[in-house]
Formats: sequence, structure tokens, C-alpha cells
Amino acid sequence: MSTPTSDTRDQAERGRYDTQPTVDLPAGEKIVRGSAAWQTAAETATSRGGALLVDTYPGVDIPALTAQVRAALPDWTIVDAEDAARPVAEIEQLIAPNLTDDRVLGVMSHFTLSDFYDDAKLSEMATTLTGKTVVIGWGAGLLADRIKSPTTVIVDMARWEIQLRQRAGATNWRADNANEDGLRKYKRGFYVEWRTADRHKRSLFDTVDFVVDGNAIAPAEPHPDSPDAGMITGAAFRQAMQDAATRPFRVVPFFDPGVWGGQWMKKVIGLDPAKDNYAWCFDCVPEENSLLLEGEGGVIEIPSIDLVFAQPVELLGAKNFSRFGADFPIRFDFLDTMGGGNLSLQVHPLQDYIRNTFGMAYTQDESYYLLDADDDAVVYLGTKTGIDQQQMVDDLHTAQEGGAPFPAEKYINSFPARKHDHFAIPAGTIHCSGANSMVLEISATPSTFTFKLWDWGRVGLDGIPRPVHLDHGIRNIQWDRDTEWVDENLIDQVETLRTEGDVIEERTGLHELEFIETRRHWFSQAADHDTDGTVNVLNLVEGDEARVVSPTGAFAPFVVHYAETFIIPASVGPYRIERTERSQSERFATLKAYVRGSRTSDN
Repeated sequence: MSTPTSDTRDQAERGRYDTQPTVDLPAGEKIVRGSAAWQTAAETATSRGGALLVDTYPGVDIPALTAQVRAALPDWTIVDAEDAARPVAEIEQLIAPNLTDDRVLGVMSHFTLSDFYDDAKLSEMATTLTGKTVVIGWGAGLLADRIKSPTTVIVDMARWEIQLRQRAGATNWRADNANEDGLRKYKRGFYVEWRTADRHKRSLFDTVDFVVDGNAIAPAEPHPDSPDAGMITGAAFRQAMQDAATRPFRVVPFFDPGVWGGQWMKKVIGLDPAKDNYAWCFDCVPEENSLLLEGEGGVIEIPSIDLVFAQPVELLGAKNFSRFGADFPIRFDFLDTMGGGNLSLQVHPLQDYIRNTFGMAYTQDESYYLLDADDDAVVYLGTKTGIDQQQMVDDLHTAQEGGAPFPAEKYINSFPARKHDHFAIPAGTIHCSGANSMVLEISATPSTFTFKLWDWGRVGLDGIPRPVHLDHGIRNIQWDRDTEWVDENLIDQVETLRTEGDVIEERTGLHELEFIETRRHWFSQAADHDTDGTVNVLNLVEGDEARVVSPTGAFAPFVVHYAETFIIPASVGPYRIERTERSQSERFATLKAYVRGSRTSDN
């Protein structure tokens, strides 16, 4: 079985990867839990003389939440906000064009939550709300401008937790689909529910009175050491988001198994050794990841996308906000095939195709950076020069229909992959990582838009063949990206930009078609950086432990460990990455990504 190289193991042992990084709450802010939290919210509502509106993200366990509120406030009347929602059949008909018949792919929606509610019923509900009344549900916030002096609570939830619950049998919002394919549940969330919910909660951020950790609300008996769901004030939430946008931070990574998954992360990061494998780690995908806010009373978990919504200019930079809106454009994740298998042979849609077919603003250009690799590791990239294109298409169809396996080696280039190699993969390029590699994938953010062409005859962990989209994929293959073109444009594109003391800065070679720029900095003591008005995403790809410091003392030193991804908001400006006193590594390297043309100096 493949194992991490010795220097990788040494770095990991000295600088242990932190799977639960936190972000500080403002000094003096307290997390309140259990009945005390709901009593605190009720006291505010009573002092104002209005109703308590508890708005929930779709996926929050409403029965469990209601039971907790009822236990804390036994003399309060509880109203179900969803009594004012449109009939289920009407909503299903409304969203059907966005969901399509495909198992995975839909069309991006632009609904607002009011589209799912009956305006007359909302107005009627508002007239019935008197003192000591709690309205609970996704949509409670729609009543805020219809009643006097409301007190508003957001019960928020991370998408990763929603996915885990859906795999265990949870349904989509107002859907009787407990036993439905998990990919279809995810599709409904991705294209409809989460988009609508994000627009809705973002509209409440400036005025919300309290924020509650909905990830911790569950009907099952909690572990004896598990705290009740935490609540913070809206003011604390807003200040925490403002503070986080001025200093380095990490999101909470999550790890998932896969049919091709490997063993590297188990050994290097220290994950559960009893698991068969880990295939993915999502370490910078704000739509999916969480932030842990820490203060007096412990921690609460909120979606990291909340920071993007609350502080888009400070986090992303003015040019990125102008181009992408409140959308985090850079994604870092791990693909672990060490001791595992090949990823699926795949292609990502071209920009024109993804916009016209799925309603997405931009596509998934990406790259593979090799954190580690065995001697036999390869990356499949581009078609071989001189192949018969129609014969390849015919062979793909034959394999998909259960005939002879697709002869990938006949049609697709494979290039040796070594530690610290970086392969550019602009959309339209056939690609996949082979076995025995540990890939840091750097890409644009859109997810679910991988068109699998061949999955090596496998089924998913659920026993069902994983979705293959030959028709979409074939329409997007760029056949001119053959052996010579790939070798000239996508392989070994490292360019040394400067050497200064012990610092070497390199451009590692994403193609000009891709909007992400990547820079690698080698150093033994320290390397200076400047966000120059744009968000930076980095990973410590070599070295055991380093810290990020401000030359002006603008933020507290921030320690990072080998393989950790960290984010430097655009507002930070100058910063330095330096070895710590505990560091034993002789040299260090960071890989930094940012959006081309987004810096203040790019004029």
C-alpha cells in the first residue's frame, strides 16, 4: 500500500493539521445555550412588545427546534410559519424546470422565498400575532415588515451538515423524499433551496437580533459532552464577520470517502484509521464549509458563506466583488488516491456552455498540484495526437452501455506526476488524477459540473453506478488539446519571477484561459506578501509550521501547519509568512492563488 514520503510524514508529525480551526468572537461576547438562549430572545421580544420570529435555514430539524422552544417558553404560543406557504404541489410545479430529469444536473434558479409563500396568508398570519408568540420556520422572517417591533432569530446551518442528514434519511424542504437518491436531494438543494435561502437570510443580516447554531439541533439524544445549540446576538455576529474580514482565517475542513479514495489523509492529517478511505477534503469551499466562532461559552458553527455575504468587498476586494458579486471564486480541496484508484475520466464545461445550459456565471477551470506522489503516479490530460475522434466517442458509448471497457491509454495522454508538479486544466480539457497521488486541487468555485466520461466500470459507495454525462461531455471536449499542445501549455510551466535572499517566487503555470493566478514562494526564514486589494488563498505545501504576521501589528500572529489551507482577506494588505520557533523544517513553500486582474495595481 502506498505511504506518504518520509519528509511528508516528518512535516505532518511536527505540525499537526488542525481539523477544527476557530475564529474569535468579539471580546466580551458570550454564547448562550439551551433554554437560557430562548429565554434571552423572549425577553427581548417582550421588552419590544412584538412577536419572536425564528427563521430557519432549510434542513434545520423543525420538530426538534420547536420542542426546545416549547420547553424553554411553555407559556408562549408557537405558530408554524409554513402554514402560509403555497401548497406543496404548486411549489413542485414551480421548481420542476430547474430540477430537470437528470440525476445530478439542473438549472440555476433565481427564486426568492416570497415565491414559495402566499402573500394573503402571510398578511392574515401577521394580524394574529400578539405578545408571547413565536413563529418558527423557513419564512418567519417574511413577517418582519408586516408586524410591529419584531425580534428576529436566524437558525443557520452549513450545507455539509445538511448533506450528511440527507444521506441518513432527511428530506428536502416540504418534500416527501426520505428514500430518494442522495444526489437528487443535493441537486434540489444546490439549484433551488440553498440559492433561495441564501438570498433570504442575507436580507436579514443587517437587522437580525440573534443567530443560532442549527447544526447542533437534532432530535437524537446528544452525547453527554455535547453542548446545547449556541446563540449569539446579531451584533456579535456582525462584528465577528467584520473582524474576520481583516485577518487570516481558516474554514472548517470536511472529509469524505469515495470509490477511488486513498490513505494519505488518514495518516498525515490523522483521521479515523477505522475508515476504509478518504477521497476528498474540502478545505476552502465557503459555500459548503463552516466557520467555528469561539468565545465565552465555547463555539458555535455557522456557514462560512455568511462571511462572504456579510463582508464581500473587505473579503474579496473591490474588483472581485465587481466581477463576481458576493461569491467566493477560488476553491481549494484535496483528492487522495494514495493506495486508491483513478478518478473518473472527465471534462468540465466551457464558459459559454455552462452559462447557456445551466445558468451559471462561470465555469470550473482547475489545476492539480501534487502534494505527494508515488513513483508510478500519473495525471491523464488531453487527447493523444492523431487519434480517431469518432472512434473514441464510439468506444465511450460502448463502455457506458456495458460493452468493452474504454481503452483510456489508447486515446488519453498520461504524464508522470511528481511531488510539487502543477498541472493546469482549463475547461474543455479531458483529465483525471491517477492512483497513488495526493492532489491539492485549485479551481474556480462552481461544483457539480463535472461531466464524467468513463468511471473505470465502478459503482458508487451506494452500489449505484455514478452518473456519467457523455452527451454533455462530448460537446465540451476540446480535441485540439492533444499531446503537443498539452505538453507545451499545461505541463511544467514554472517561471521564476524573483530571487531575493532566501526567497524564490515562481509562477507555477495556470493557463491564460484560466482566471486564477498561482504563485509559489520558497523560503527558509520568511517571505513577504501583499494582498494588493484581492483575496489570497494559500496552502503550506512544504514545511512543518509557519505563521502569518502583520508588519504593522494589524492582526495577531496566525499559525498554520503543513497542508493547511488559509485565507487572507483583501483588506489585510501587507503580510509576512515566517517560520516559528518550533519549526524544524529546513525550507518552506506556500502556494498562493488569487484572481488575475483583481489587484489594485492591475490597472
